[in-house]
Amino acid sequence: MKKLFYIVSLLIATVLNVQAQAKKDIYLFAYFKGNGEDGLHLAYSADAYTWKALKNDQSFLTPTVSNDKLMRDPCIIRGADDLFHMVWTVSWKDKGIGYASSKDLINWSPQQFIPVMANEAGARNTWAPEITYDEQTKTYMIYWATTITGKFNETASSEESGYNHRMYYVTTKDFKTFSETKLLYDPGFNVIDATIVKDGKRFIMFLKDETRQPPQKNIKIAYADQLEGPYSTASAPITGNYWAEGPTTLKTGNDWMVYFDKYRDHQYGAIVSADLKNWTDVSDKISLPKGLRHGTILSIKAKELKALLKQ
Repeated sequence: MKKLFYIVSLLIATVLNVQAQAKKDIYLFAYFKGNGEDGLHLAYSADAYTWKALKNDQSFLTPTVSNDKLMRDPCIIRGADDLFHMVWTVSWKDKGIGYASSKDLINWSPQQFIPVMANEAGARNTWAPEITYDEQTKTYMIYWATTITGKFNETASSEESGYNHRMYYVTTKDFKTFSETKLLYDPGFNVIDATIVKDGKRFIMFLKDETRQPPQKNIKIAYADQLEGPYSTASAPITGNYWAEGPTTLKTGNDWMVYFDKYRDHQYGAIVSADLKNWTDVSDKISLPKGLRHGTILSIKAKELKALLKQ
């Protein structure tokens, strides 16, 4: 009788575990390879440490907009409408970004070019756009880094082609009409690769200090009470003695995990913190598809992963 009870208990525990796993969200990494010519790549993970490429690491979406037709720095979020909304860098020198949406991450809407910097004659680029949704205002904010010739001369430099970025943004409720472009963040230094997440009642911006001399090239944090800011002074670096860019973050339990590209070392890094102040490097514990470059992480459902695995 005891043996039968044990077997039944084991079966019940197994079923409950399977059900729990089925309900558990999966982490999805959206990224590009090379120069972004072939488009969107996806990888998944159950634990946020070991990542496996989907579709044999072939592209899920080939870029079609702008003269350069690139799809660099893809950012995907699940919208309030339950659609996946994606923006990306279309070119090194264009004045706009790419946009598309999808119900399943497999079939995508026609790609659009959004000319977010078209009214700035001196705008040289629009790099690494991202989207964050504001539940309070039911508005999406799209933000990116741009250098505008003649602005912010106090941090101008002749190095690295004279790029001297600040963060800019537009807002939208439907991805059809957009607000005018505004300055989002001027931290007093050359800044790129911002990603913003909600944390309780505040917003956290992870960003790259792009200063070349004296070299920074690290990830920092700023905070705001509203999505559109104003954002605080940037923190001290949270990354180590290497050049880092392209931060993307997720939360596992109570821990914040930040992934970033150690681009000079041709490898990815990751750090973990429970308080956003004390960080532990876990770069030696992560495993990613070879050649993965700057992207973003989001959560998907098990049934959505199942469909992706069939591709």
